Amino acid sequence: MTFLNVPYAEKDEARALGARWNPGRKRWYVPAGVALEPFAKWLKEGDGGGRVDTAAAKVVVGANYVELDHACNPFEPCAECARALAGTPWQQARAAAPNKR
Repeated sequence: MTFLNVPYAEKDEARALGARWNPGRKRWYVPAGVALEPFAKWLKEGDGGGRVDTAAAKVVVGANYVELDHACNPFEPCAECARALAGTPWQQARAAAPNKR
């Protein structure tokens, strides 16, 4: 489930596209498995796109998650991934984390 920022005046439009209302969080969301493209104008900017576990309403991936199209070895430095992560919240959190080696 992906939460949306739907103004009250646009709730019927979001519902018609397949959005659902979560009464506990008091927010509209896109159910898992439904394409997000029709809901682009209501996606929260800077959200990171983290999925939410429907039952627990908890983020499944970290808040600083960044989707990378490049498949590389995560244990070795990668120039392509470094460029994609530059300036993102993920990089800032990584730099602030203590070294656990």
